[in-house]
Amino acid sequence: MDLSLQGLTSEQRNERTRHIDQKSAVEILKLINNEDRLVPDAVAACIPQIAQAVEAIVQSFKNGGRLLYFGAGTSGRLGILDASECPPTYGTDPALVVGVIAGGPEAIQNAVEGTEDNEELGAGDVDRLQVGPQDVVVGIAASGRTPYVLGAMSRARELGATVVGISNNEQSAMRGYASIIIEAVVGPEVVLGSTRMKAGTAQKLILNMLTTASMIMSGKVYDNLMVDMQSTNRKLVHRAKRLIEMATGADAASVERAYEESGGHVKTAIVMLLVGLDAAEAVKVLKDANGFVREAVKQSSSNGV
Repeated sequence: MDLSLQGLTSEQRNERTRHIDQKSAVEILKLINNEDRLVPDAVAACIPQIAQAVEAIVQSFKNGGRLLYFGAGTSGRLGILDASECPPTYGTDPALVVGVIAGGPEAIQNAVEGTEDNEELGAGDVDRLQVGPQDVVVGIAASGRTPYVLGAMSRARELGATVVGISNNEQSAMRGYASIIIEAVVGPEVVLGSTRMKAGTAQKLILNMLTTASMIMSGKVYDNLMVDMQSTNRKLVHRAKRLIEMATGADAASVERAYEESGGHVKTAIVMLLVGLDAAEAVKVLKDANGFVREAVKQSSSNGV
């Protein structure tokens, strides 16, 4: 495989930041900020492809599948970050969204020599996680050609998974492996090759969009409230009660009672208060509505519950 970087947009010299080493702190920061402003527009151009990926992820979840990210270096760390924040934010099983980095957990903080250049390692990680047709596998690489990531994508495709590629270069090698390709071309970095900057920012925005939209479409959000959150500390308990109050308009005593009777489950407490049910009844109607609060309230109201 030709690993030359010369033809990659992300590896070109940025003429707008030439002689940055001679600038003051304020001037350096303004140059960085000006380049960062280009990122949202690059991501916006990819929304049709991101939407395709979201629809595939939602269908995967309905079928009992998972979302798995594979990346090396910054890309791998961003996948792990996005995956790790789904359980506390949306109450998901940690196995539903999984981030995998070349070199394993040690590579989260330290570079592990040679792992990103190993296609077999990527394929092996896919096998280790028992990827199958019900899953969505997302390969993340600024260059679009990292061997570890391509190895994971190739093996996932062989196993029948839906394969998505996220790159920061056009016509990347990922196109040969992905059924959905997202190429957010942000241009040369402030410092040549430092793709943790604009490229990494674009990847972070895209990953946020993938999981947030998928969770919304899976019933994890009511209005714009994250009603499947986990109350794992004092701040989050306060937030959970505030969400219940905002969703229902109930007084503090009613919110407190519903929160306690529901076992701290925000969705259940909201349905209890909006429909006038006890906790067990609210759990049942939520289950019948596949976890969608709005549908549970609608069904309960139409049925005269």
